[in-house]
Amino acid sequence: LNNCEETTADDINAINFVSRSRENNGVTAYIKRIPEIEPQKEGLITVAGGGSSVLSTFIQKKSFYSGRDLYLLEPKEEISIYVKLYICTIIMSNKYKYSFGRQANKTLGKIRIVLPSKSKKIPDYVYMENYIKSLPFSDKL
Repeated sequence: LNNCEETTADDINAINFVSRSRENNGVTAYIKRIPEIEPQKEGLITVAGGGSSVLSTFIQKKSFYSGRDLYLLEPKEEISIYVKLYICTIIMSNKYKYSFGRQANKTLGKIRIVLPSKSKKIPDYVYMENYIKSLPFSDKL
């Protein structure tokens, strides 16, 4: 961020800057586009690998640049925003393992994420989506 030109959210050319924060969907600043660097695409899941907000996990609804120790997750197949929210919750439920200054920088890939499934190898995306849609905030997506 210290090498970027900051702007405001009102700037039509502003790009979100996402870092290790548990607030505002991880967006900590708005910056001007960097001509030689393409921003990350919208729809990715971001996970804080360190800091006091370790495992803060969000779906980025807009393209963005990112800070360090931030992991970007992209599903291998197309899934809905509701399923992504379910997965974000499962990832964040592992936060307790990283108390007292422990970081996820080296162990994020080793976190066991247990999803509801139809069989041992096929996640039940319909269940996950319906569950998130049943929650009171789901109409705000």
